[in-house]
Amino acid sequence: MITLTVDGKQVQVPEGTMLLEACQLAGADIPTLCYDPDLKRVGSCRMCVVEVEGRPGLVASCVTPVANGMIVHTESPRVVEARKVILELLLARHKLECHTCEKNGNCLLQDYCYRYGVTTSRFSGEMPKFTKEDPNPFIERDYDKCIMCTRCVRACEQITGAKAISVAYRGHHAKIATAFDGNLADSTCAFCGQCLMVCPVGALTSKLSKGKGRAYEVEKVRTICPYCGTGCTIELNVKDNKVVGVTSVRDEELSPVNKGALCVKGRFGWDFINSPERLTTPLIKENGEFREASWDEALDYIAEKLKAIKSEYGPDAIAVFSSARATNEENYLIQKMARAAIGTNNIDHCARL
Repeated sequence: MITLTVDGKQVQVPEGTMLLEACQLAGADIPTLCYDPDLKRVGSCRMCVVEVEGRPGLVASCVTPVANGMIVHTESPRVVEARKVILELLLARHKLECHTCEKNGNCLLQDYCYRYGVTTSRFSGEMPKFTKEDPNPFIERDYDKCIMCTRCVRACEQITGAKAISVAYRGHHAKIATAFDGNLADSTCAFCGQCLMVCPVGALTSKLSKGKGRAYEVEKVRTICPYCGTGCTIELNVKDNKVVGVTSVRDEELSPVNKGALCVKGRFGWDFINSPERLTTPLIKENGEFREASWDEALDYIAEKLKAIKSEYGPDAIAVFSSARATNEENYLIQKMARAAIGTNNIDHCARL
């Protein structure tokens, strides 16, 4: 174990621990932009700098291992001034549209500027124009708001494995791009939206949720994705009793199956919920026409028909076809019903959507 002092508080952590985790254990609230606990550390944004006594310069705490006897200051005047300068540098090429941005109220850059009182940037000049319309139906790419934290690049590679995006060009012209700076639909992008999950600003947002409610306007309802039997945890964003989006639950205890990662269906396939074409009640066909029925009437009707077929033709005259959108438990029950209650092994399952 390594012993160090953070803001006057002594803490012990295992050898190899990064200084950021040790400071957090001591109760320090250190700002981070490029850091993500599920991604490889790069230490590029420098927002997490702290002052270590005896060292000439500030150190990036997310990539600095702890050492015995360290005395660390997380909010010293040097540290605060450095963070202010970093924020000003980021604002120098960040499109300031907070009042209309989808991430307003849920943006780390906005939060840190408020925390340190940074309102403008002294490093003004001509800004490059990175944003262009991407015709894909899911992801809004506004790279004039990008802070080059590369979280999206690392999530695409390390969580999804698609490697659809990377850093292109150099210097002031550096930006996140696909191969040959093309559209997402022409790349290896799986439209899983893990890049949206980790983006700390408004550079990547959902086209489906655009204009339907900001983070502070929606109620988050934790549930299970209905698309397959994997059982991924999701958060439904609900506004005015309507689902307006889906976000990730990254807490491993609350989301043990997927830890926040989702597929394109789980993250973007929710718009059918409010479709006017969606069935909201059982229908029974009589004289060639459908009529609405209650669940009790429909289930009794089905049970009577199944009994009659089994009685006249035997149980193997009946086949059961289950759904990949049911849970594993529901699929277990339906095969149990087929084999035990009906008495047939004629059961299949559509494992595709």
